[in-house]
Amino acid sequence: MLPPSRRDFVSLTVTDSGGYTNGKQRRQSCWRKWKQLSRLQRSLILFVLALLLIGGLATYPRLSAHWGDAAVEKNGGEGKQPFVVDLKNQARLALPEPPSERKIPHKRGPPVLQNRVQSKGNGSEPQRAEVKNVEEEDESKKLNWRGAVIEAEQGTDPNAKEKEKAAETEKPSVVQQETRLEAVREAFRHAWKGYKDFAWGHDELKPVSKSYAEWFGLGLTLIDALDTMWILGLKKEFQEAREWVDKELSFNKNVDVNLFESTIRILGGLLSTYHLTGDALFLEKAKDIGSRLMPAFSTPSKIPYSDVNIGKGTAHPPRWTSDSTVAEVTSIQLEFRELGHLTGDPKYQAAVMEVMRQVHKLEGKQDGLVPMFINTNSGQFTHLGIYTLGARADSYYEYLLKQWIQGGKKETELLEDYLQAVEGVKKNLLKKSSPLGLTFVGELSHGHFSPKMDHLVCFLPGTLALGAHHGLAAEHMELAQQLMETCYQMYTQMETGLAPEIAHFNMQAGSAQDVDVKLADRHNLLRPETVESLFYLYRFTKDKKYQDWGWEILQSFNKYTRVETGGYTSINNVRDPKYPSPRDKMESFFLGETLKYFYLLFSDDPNLISLDKYVFNTEAHPLPIWSQAE
Repeated sequence: MLPPSRRDFVSLTVTDSGGYTNGKQRRQSCWRKWKQLSRLQRSLILFVLALLLIGGLATYPRLSAHWGDAAVEKNGGEGKQPFVVDLKNQARLALPEPPSERKIPHKRGPPVLQNRVQSKGNGSEPQRAEVKNVEEEDESKKLNWRGAVIEAEQGTDPNAKEKEKAAETEKPSVVQQETRLEAVREAFRHAWKGYKDFAWGHDELKPVSKSYAEWFGLGLTLIDALDTMWILGLKKEFQEAREWVDKELSFNKNVDVNLFESTIRILGGLLSTYHLTGDALFLEKAKDIGSRLMPAFSTPSKIPYSDVNIGKGTAHPPRWTSDSTVAEVTSIQLEFRELGHLTGDPKYQAAVMEVMRQVHKLEGKQDGLVPMFINTNSGQFTHLGIYTLGARADSYYEYLLKQWIQGGKKETELLEDYLQAVEGVKKNLLKKSSPLGLTFVGELSHGHFSPKMDHLVCFLPGTLALGAHHGLAAEHMELAQQLMETCYQMYTQMETGLAPEIAHFNMQAGSAQDVDVKLADRHNLLRPETVESLFYLYRFTKDKKYQDWGWEILQSFNKYTRVETGGYTSINNVRDPKYPSPRDKMESFFLGETLKYFYLLFSDDPNLISLDKYVFNTEAHPLPIWSQAE
């Protein structure tokens, strides 16, 4: 078929076997006949030809577009936007470029988007997703997806306007969600590659020096990451790790482990993976480590020691003190309670609940806020008068709520302690910064307020939101949203877009910036707390800004902490984008928590670890909520 512009010209040339002479005579004959026509007849013929030419030119763009679409479809389409890896810039995972920096190709959307749009049409021809240059669109109609405008083609369908509105909200979210989820999978694979190549079976990866570090010598990163791989659908990586657990993991070692860390990472990780997979291997390993940790509770006060030798069956406090931190002894309950629930052995739950009963009745609290240390001999608080929601106390408050949820909301003492603590935070620790008026949580030391807030405190927005979801006061959700903004600002006000370990908030009127960071506090350890709270806030509110904030943070991690040969590293200076100074360490919680919460944040599936069926331990390992009938 000829294109329209060529079909509109009428050829008067006739060729036959008579050759050149006969053809010339025929052309002369046609010319004489044309001359014999009257002026009116010739004008009419020319007018008709002109109309045909104009009509052909008018239909040419549509036919060209049709042939162009057919060519793209024949070649398989463009597919998904590729992830661009800049190895010179620590292999940053690049965002699609903004419209001012590139031209947007035709049919930008990946096949999954095109299929969804076509299935929505009711006419004889399927609708197409067409991407146009942003500069050509009317501002009131365009819908951006990282520099692209996706618009349903108008047709004769009487419901076209309604379908267009539905498509405008659906199409970008479908593409964006899959892009972001794949970005997290890619980040995990990159981190896992470094671990597999340089630290396989060891506790932690040192990605810069391409080596490893040991803490307990128990494959901490691998165990911490098991349920993350399952949730992300990384079957190959999961199977590799399972084989190591089956053949290589042994707890029969003469090694001291920290009770709290090994409980939340190893015991919690194994129990969670058992529940997600149904694989009895993980339950057997959980029973083994759980029983080996029990000597920690053999103290005069029943407040556990901080360290256990899992091979010898002995326990002891740190060498420099007989104290344990309050967070450590009150943030092991979810895991031991669940182990008791699965095994039917009451000793596990009895040991950890005795700790909670003692802490519940202790003096030394201020409006439900607890000191940071407790003595394992006397069972009494020490270092009285210092109250924080940061290190050494943080997860005490988290586990008050989560134990109440785990147990079917029947243990009222736990709920009462939690509610009293929230009121104590509001009364003693909440202040506003300047100039933005950010709500932050400070610290109290012997009546003196300090505007110091650890990054660890950013667990609190998510915990407050979780409580509101489970029926607590709506004011908890309002406070959660205010604190979530503050935790986000701790990232966005830094030059690298990454939060420091500790921030100090300016309270004086006229301050230039809300967040100030001391030199010793400028490190970033790849912590999960802010992403964790973003996940809870998005899951309960469906406000897309929380996903967008998380996406910004992920890009900053990719730009400043990603190591080219595999893995991510903590950094020393979040205020120096030219040289953030890598620390050469990837904590196990980056795979166990941070990337898991990123994935859950970017997913729109409420049944992907339903918060009505599971409660996360403080290392992001989901454990089942018990039925209220139990």
